[in-house]
Amino acid sequence: MKRVAWFAVPVCEIGLIVCLLAGVSLPTPLLLAAEAVVLVLVVMEALILRRHYAAARRSGTGRRDALAAAVRTAVPTPVRRLTAQEIRSWGSLVRWTARRTHGVGEADLPVPYTGPQTAMLYGLLFVAVVETVALALLIPWPLVHLIVLVLDVYTVLMVLGLHAGCVTRPHVVGADGSLRIRYGTLFDLRIPAADIVSVRADRRFPDGGLLQYTPAKEGEDGGGVLDLVVGSQTTVRVELSAPVLFVRPLGATGRARVVRFHADRPEELVKAVRQALPPSPGVRG
Repeated sequence: MKRVAWFAVPVCEIGLIVCLLAGVSLPTPLLLAAEAVVLVLVVMEALILRRHYAAARRSGTGRRDALAAAVRTAVPTPVRRLTAQEIRSWGSLVRWTARRTHGVGEADLPVPYTGPQTAMLYGLLFVAVVETVALALLIPWPLVHLIVLVLDVYTVLMVLGLHAGCVTRPHVVGADGSLRIRYGTLFDLRIPAADIVSVRADRRFPDGGLLQYTPAKEGEDGGGVLDLVVGSQTTVRVELSAPVLFVRPLGATGRARVVRFHADRPEELVKAVRQALPPSPGVRG
């Protein structure tokens, strides 16, 4: 029931917005009924959340931990992760404005990866701004005009947030040779220096989306191959001594023994990792 509620609320609201944008005249009783359903679902979720919170408090858990436990229990993982990613995107806008990076120490090397996608994102941003202005001039109905304006401005901010997240959260080569491979607020993978067997520049042009995973073949020991693709390319290949656990943007997990990702300066990243790692016959280029 709780999963139905979490996904029914946005579906109902989006359905009403689409009808308004399409110029469909909805009877007042239908609008009131739809909003009543949404309100009932929200109240149900609030009661479920309160019940889990109270149970955690009775077991002696502190208020903050009890609230966190209640949210983990009552809210589906994809919803929690999407909400957290959106909050971090807003924070990335602030960091971008202040010219600050996230998770980069004084002795660490930040490596950007936004080169192949920057022009595309700014093009998308330009289209969104033009659409916002055009619709503001063309739509005569005040309510529809306001709804479209809010959605368009939100879209512009989300595109900016995506770019800001990628700029302020670069890949990081630690002082000890460890790697932190990221894509904005959507993906974050830490690889300890002790697990790195090989690192080298290796440009590839895989088809598909941001994260592509090829599991290990049946009978093979270890994890598969993970590609973190930016602008339809990867430029660095890292082989590990043991599979590393990674988490997809919506919470699904996998284990990879080979990780390929894009860096704007792959040679610099590879050199930094090799120089930081202690001499070992197991680490090669």
